[in-house]
Amino acid sequence: MDPFAKLPEECISEILSFTSALDASRSSTTSKSFKSAAESNDVWERFLPEIWQEILSTSVSPVKYASKKDLYFSLCDNPILIDGGKMSFSLDKRNGKKCIMVGAKELLISWKGCWDFTSHAKSRFSEVAKLRSTSWIHIQGKIKTQMLSENSTYAAYLVFWLERMDGLKSSNTIVRFINDKSQNTTRDWQFEARETGKIARKRMDGWMELEMGKFYNGCGDDGEVEAWLIEINNTHGKSGLVVEGIEFRPV
Repeated sequence: MDPFAKLPEECISEILSFTSALDASRSSTTSKSFKSAAESNDVWERFLPEIWQEILSTSVSPVKYASKKDLYFSLCDNPILIDGGKMSFSLDKRNGKKCIMVGAKELLISWKGCWDFTSHAKSRFSEVAKLRSTSWIHIQGKIKTQMLSENSTYAAYLVFWLERMDGLKSSNTIVRFINDKSQNTTRDWQFEARETGKIARKRMDGWMELEMGKFYNGCGDDGEVEAWLIEINNTHGKSGLVVEGIEFRPV
């Protein structure tokens, strides 16, 4: 006998909306009552960001979906390009928090004359940055904290590929908050994280990623987060680095 059969579906939907997307999916196997409720749009809209309609309106291409559940998992598995193709947006499948990658064209890259901006078959963006040759590397990406999920710990990742290893041995990374009043002043609590000795790893999409540092995004912060990768100690010529972007993703 189904112990939940006497409960109205609206009650079960309300209960599921306080869980997670993965828990709601698993609950559909619990009983027939849960299966019906776990498919409802009311439940899955609670797992989407509050501004999901605004986000979809800025997508470069129309986003098609049959239900809110379908939309949720589509945004988890298939990042969409937003802001004229300058950034990509997706959701973390575990918790529905926002993941944003800033494309290479929007990064501040020193000595741009040493880089080529070209298409890449595996990139979600129209162009990536490909290093021809230089002695120093300085790559900086930033994002407004209001674009990220509140009360969440994030990490910044350099998303890249190495066609070869010429002169590329080590680097330093920095992640810090900056406020809106001065681009040179950190927040009152002087947050700055420096990282060394990180090991790159392979991503599911075929690229590599290097964690640049972690930070906590609070509630209602009105500023920006910067992530830098710097390699100025080794003056030997460097080449073969392909940069897709810098991704800000919850951990």
